[in-house]
Amino acid sequence: MRLARVACAGAIHDAQPQQLADGRAGVRLTDGRVLAEDEVVWLPPLEVGTIIALGLNYAKRARELAFSTPEEPLVFLKGPGTLLGHRGVTRRPAGVEFMHFECELAVIVGRSARAVQRSDAVAHVAGYCIANDYAIRDYLENWYRPNLRVKNRDGATVLGPWLVDRADIPDPGNLELRTYVNGKLTQQGNTRDMISDIPALIAYLSSFMTLSAGDVILTGTPAGAVNVEVGDEVICEIEGLGRLQNTIVGDALFGR
Repeated sequence: MRLARVACAGAIHDAQPQQLADGRAGVRLTDGRVLAEDEVVWLPPLEVGTIIALGLNYAKRARELAFSTPEEPLVFLKGPGTLLGHRGVTRRPAGVEFMHFECELAVIVGRSARAVQRSDAVAHVAGYCIANDYAIRDYLENWYRPNLRVKNRDGATVLGPWLVDRADIPDPGNLELRTYVNGKLTQQGNTRDMISDIPALIAYLSSFMTLSAGDVILTGTPAGAVNVEVGDEVICEIEGLGRLQNTIVGDALFGR
């Protein structure tokens, strides 16, 4: 099953995918209305709890940034204001030199997990969605642990479009990831190349903190960092999860 959350006519609705009569992609709201994708405002597909992000979780990515493979997961937290839905816009501040996308598999926790064994970890997963976690490298103070201005920017973590049920993704450890900028393929990888896979991450995190339903684990991005500019359309695609669209805009849209 695929579920989204959208806003329409002043209310928030759950929605499922629905092809329109003319062949375009659309959504069916819980009240039965069928609308085109651009007739609704897309929200993150769930009410999110804690956002847990991984750094350098793909070996080629670590090498791209001139780091050795981490001995244990590099974890940091993100605030709720970072989140944005499908088809939203992300601000590129004036004067920065290098801002790039990060296509990531997002793991959605379905039930509380504390001191979970690797063999039991997947039972605590509700499902999966796509994340695009932008970073501004100009602001990086420590290449080992991303700082707040790099990774906690308002509207710079796009999540969606669908929350796909765990049962519909039988092997999350072997999914193709692709990112397109203005239609050009710029990043490609596979979740099998994660340094710490999903069961390992859940076991590790739950060894020192309680994971709760609605928590989101962003599992890192493959190599392929590309600078994005105002006006660029960025689409992140993960096998079985759909395509997450986003546009880069400048300060003027935000009155800055």
